[in-house]
Amino acid sequence: MSEPPSPTVPPNRGLPRRLAQLYAGLALYGASSALLVRAGLGLEPWNVLHQGIAELSDLTIGVVSIIVGAAVLLLWIPLRQRPGLGTVSNVFVVGLAMDGTLALLPEAHGLAVRVPLLVAGILLNGAATGLYIAASFGAGPRDGLMTGLHRRTGRSIRLMRTAVEITVVATGFALGGTIGVGTLLYALSIGPLAQLFLRVFAVPPASGGSTVVATGSPRGAILRP
Repeated sequence: MSEPPSPTVPPNRGLPRRLAQLYAGLALYGASSALLVRAGLGLEPWNVLHQGIAELSDLTIGVVSIIVGAAVLLLWIPLRQRPGLGTVSNVFVVGLAMDGTLALLPEAHGLAVRVPLLVAGILLNGAATGLYIAASFGAGPRDGLMTGLHRRTGRSIRLMRTAVEITVVATGFALGGTIGVGTLLYALSIGPLAQLFLRVFAVPPASGGSTVVATGSPRGAILRP
């Protein structure tokens, strides 16, 4: 779902467009995660954990994502983080979209199918990230955890993200989640992709002037919606 600083957009500017971007971005994020699951070559850090928990339960990975997202959101209370519409929507839309896409996608066999699925999933994930962040409706629950820990501890967002993601990946792998070349490729490419699509989907200003885009580096912050 860090997240770079959200673009500063007046609350009522382009509201229909921003809402469309928010929900399209979250739905596409879930769909992109489903592509990575079907590719079977390695998942994003948090989905390694979600898949590991799903393997030990009767729950789908999407439902686990919703439950974990809600639990992480509860951690915002002691961190004094304030959720937005995008935060709450993130919890539900991504998981539902992931399960819906998985229900439609057949199992993939052979690298000739799995590699294109992996590449498509990562590219779509970058586009989806740019869409929902540029809508400026608040950080995802996992992103907010990073920034909240940063504010409370005084440590860098990069350090907080690294510590949490290592813990999440290690736990997920121990539970049966998939780590592979896709996990590494995702980690290396999601920052540049997200920055690109943040610029593509930035909400334009009401009058002449430069388009508002995030100035922070998404590589240092973007985790998952």
